[in-house]
Amino acid sequence: MSRYRVALIGTGGIVVSHLEAIAAHSDRLELVAAVDQNAARVEAVCAQAGIPRAYTDAEVMLAAERPDLVHILTPPATHFPLTLAALDAGAWVWCEKPLCRSLAEFDQIDAAEQRTGRYVSTVFQWRFGSAVEHLRKLAGEHLLGRPLVAVCQTLWHRDAAYYAVPWRGKFATETGGPTATLGIHLMDLLLWLWGEWEEVQATVATLDRPIQVEDVSMALVRFESGALGSIVNSALSPRQESYLRLDYQQATVEVQALYRYTNANWRLTPLASVEEALTSAWRTIPCDRMGSHEAQLGALLDAMERNERPPVSGLEARRILEFIASLYKSAWSGQPVQRGSIAPGDPFYASMRGEPDDD
Repeated sequence: MSRYRVALIGTGGIVVSHLEAIAAHSDRLELVAAVDQNAARVEAVCAQAGIPRAYTDAEVMLAAERPDLVHILTPPATHFPLTLAALDAGAWVWCEKPLCRSLAEFDQIDAAEQRTGRYVSTVFQWRFGSAVEHLRKLAGEHLLGRPLVAVCQTLWHRDAAYYAVPWRGKFATETGGPTATLGIHLMDLLLWLWGEWEEVQATVATLDRPIQVEDVSMALVRFESGALGSIVNSALSPRQESYLRLDYQQATVEVQALYRYTNANWRLTPLASVEEALTSAWRTIPCDRMGSHEAQLGALLDAMERNERPPVSGLEARRILEFIASLYKSAWSGQPVQRGSIAPGDPFYASMRGEPDDD
């Protein structure tokens, strides 16, 4: 088993989750450096976590350390240039969501992967819990029947202090509102579980926060299978909840949580006619693994060991970005948008708001 040299770019609040994940895989990783433009912050994190070297310039760190893997934890507008720089320095990349600000940027990252032979994965830890893994297994065995109706709700609360951070609340620096930055996790999980989507029709609004981006969005999505889903993403909800309900022919499967889940957060309600069989099948789940950074990092390291594309990269990572771009296009055009219809030359290919992100 190889041991890889890893570096962090960005030491804000989310760094705690990454440090925990790296510590859990200490037999496979050596944390060699961290970067942050805030010198005091990066030095404090390095001192606390035992990271040997602190930098305030990512390019300098990449040249000096030549890490095998780089975790990018910075504000969204910086993800694209930092990802390209890390790839060109010979590193694999694990980047917080959203990976980049547009489909145009994503396609440039794809070209850089092909040029460098390295891969980029996006942090979508909700895919990696044991309950989701078990659900996919049961669905793959056709025990649940066809998917029919989905409810996907990210109902969070972000106050004025949250949006007072200079890069938040602006398309140029945050990419979007709760659609692109909060609800992206649960929407990605829905799209991953139920296959390709076909059409989305949406509305967005800024109801209560003094920001440029939306603070709420709602959408209806039709899947290739014919299944239908409703989506709500909110930054305005005092009682916070992440809720996903999946109605199959034979059972309803639900998860109610906030930022993380265990098996206890999931519930299966079968039809009476198949209750015994489905309840028994649901209970055969082999372990209780949280959907966490630790779990996804382990899968990424396995892919590095095999030198193959990791989970949540390539087309698997592009899907959610295309869906978000399509949701925004539908909201601002007032028309439904079909998957695959946003191509180079379309304003929403280059920007989530269909305009240059230069403000």
